[in-house]
Amino acid sequence: MIRQTTRRVLLYGMLASGMLAVLCPLALAAQAQKAWRQATDAELASLLPARAPVEKEHIETEMRTASGIVNGRGQTIAGVVLLTAGYSADGKYSHYLVVQAPVKIGGILLKPGEYAFGWTRAMAADTLRVRFHEAATGALIGTADAHRMAGTPRVESLHIWPPSDKSVIQIGRFAIPYELVEE
Repeated sequence: MIRQTTRRVLLYGMLASGMLAVLCPLALAAQAQKAWRQATDAELASLLPARAPVEKEHIETEMRTASGIVNGRGQTIAGVVLLTAGYSADGKYSHYLVVQAPVKIGGILLKPGEYAFGWTRAMAADTLRVRFHEAATGALIGTADAHRMAGTPRVESLHIWPPSDKSVIQIGRFAIPYELVEE
């Protein structure tokens, strides 16, 4: 009887370890697909246009300011500064954003698509009011506040931080928090 119980325990142990050997790589692969990392310059250049289609204009972009994140499935959230001098943007837009995975930025849900956003100083000196627009139509999607980052961060025209680092979009010394939305 003891011998039979020992055999069953060993058999179940071998089956369980075999299942773990099969399931662990699958779990790790699924987790790797969800992991976000900083996008490379080549990835950004292939995604972001040299001239962004915003309303009726094709506004030149400043590719050296491009920033973005990409996940294991190749979905990217990336942005770049717009060179709006001479266009009818009227200060409404300063950045162009491409979203390939749903994201909430400052509480505003952005579905996959192309957006333009701009900012103005809010009444509080440590806050920017950021307005998100649908790039093709100029329709306002929503408004969010960017707050001055703690300490003395490096000033960047635009930096989209991977969620493992900060989960913020940095504009100058200001940041808007974001959260990735599961599909």
